[in-house]
Amino acid sequence: MTAKFVAEVIDSTAVFKETIFDGKVLFCTGGGSGICKRMTEAVMRHGANSVIVGRNLDRLTTSAEELSNATGRTCIPAKADVREPNQLRDAVSKAITKFGRIDFVICAAGNFLSPISGLSENGFKTVMQIDTMGTFNTIKATVPHLRVTKGAYIHVSATLHYRATPFQAHVSAAKAAVDALSAVLAIEEGPYGIRSNVIAPGPIGGTEGYDRLSASDPHEPEGYVQKVYNRTMPLGRVGHVQDIANAAVFLFSDAANFITGQVLPVDGGNEHLREPFLPYPDCILDSEKAKSLIKPRL
Repeated sequence: MTAKFVAEVIDSTAVFKETIFDGKVLFCTGGGSGICKRMTEAVMRHGANSVIVGRNLDRLTTSAEELSNATGRTCIPAKADVREPNQLRDAVSKAITKFGRIDFVICAAGNFLSPISGLSENGFKTVMQIDTMGTFNTIKATVPHLRVTKGAYIHVSATLHYRATPFQAHVSAAKAAVDALSAVLAIEEGPYGIRSNVIAPGPIGGTEGYDRLSASDPHEPEGYVQKVYNRTMPLGRVGHVQDIANAAVFLFSDAANFITGQVLPVDGGNEHLREPFLPYPDCILDSEKAKSLIKPRL
């Protein structure tokens, strides 16, 4: 059945002035691709310059050029692994040398699908290091500068750990820790004028995580995942990266200057109706069926 209502995807420039972030500087880990790249673009469209951070300098350089050309602002790449504090400090130094300040920070992370039984100790540790330690390291490297500018953090989390989600033990643990870090950061740094909030995306179409869930099961021509989302999205569609970008613009704006220590799910109401994104318990008992529904890691 087709949804009676489908929420429109709105560009933040239709709501907020394009000058609200004039003179501001964004430092974004993971800004070379995906959700964080769109978040960076949205903040830049409202006047900010930016530094995007990641491990692949070629991709960062290309993305920085694309973002600069698309927005008319300046974006520079800074190669760093968030697991390495010294590399992050060097990236921050590059931002300060270029722009003289940092006002906003976005802390990103990654994910993959695996049951606990198939998850290696190293795999679990890697996600914790990138998501949780990466967030902590980014905070430590940037917080002295945000005290100067009375800036704000946004941490990209998830809704997976609100209820148990199969194949997501590692990221659920990591994201729960990120949510806790943000809350503590909010109360410790609030007296210095810093705000810290979390955006928790729901299913976002076109992203790497969403695209890993394929429609390759011959018994489910529409795709099991797509059928689940069709009946569990009150606003009639899966999310768009622009939805997350809009939330970021709001949380960084002065309209949110009394909002801190909060988690903002951006999921079109999906969490209230959420079902496992793979058929349960079949996905646990029949690993081959589960593999047929999951694209290889990209």
